[in-house]
Amino acid sequence: MGARREQRPYDDPERPLFTVGQVAEMLDVQQAFLRRLDRQDLVSPARSDGYQRRYSRADVDRVSEICGLVGEGLTLAGVRRVLELQAEVSSLQSQVAALRAAARRRT
Repeated sequence: MGARREQRPYDDPERPLFTVGQVAEMLDVQQAFLRRLDRQDLVSPARSDGYQRRYSRADVDRVSEICGLVGEGLTLAGVRRVLELQAEVSSLQSQVAALRAAARRRT
């Protein structure tokens, strides 16, 4: 039997690990841009006990995606709509997959 691998805190993509300054440096963006994304609910980092923003790897990935869309010329309103549509497509794809699986079970 193999030893069970213990999950380390930094293995969790949702664990808030990074400060605003760290994320700004990683993605080469201004801290003010990150705060603006938070105010506009495009990224919602966790908060420390001192109410400081703490970003997870998933948050950093989302900010990176937003930066790419902004780099393509989208406004933040446009980015919001693209992200909403992507979430809707993902949900619909899951529904289609579930319906297909149910149909296979019936046959």
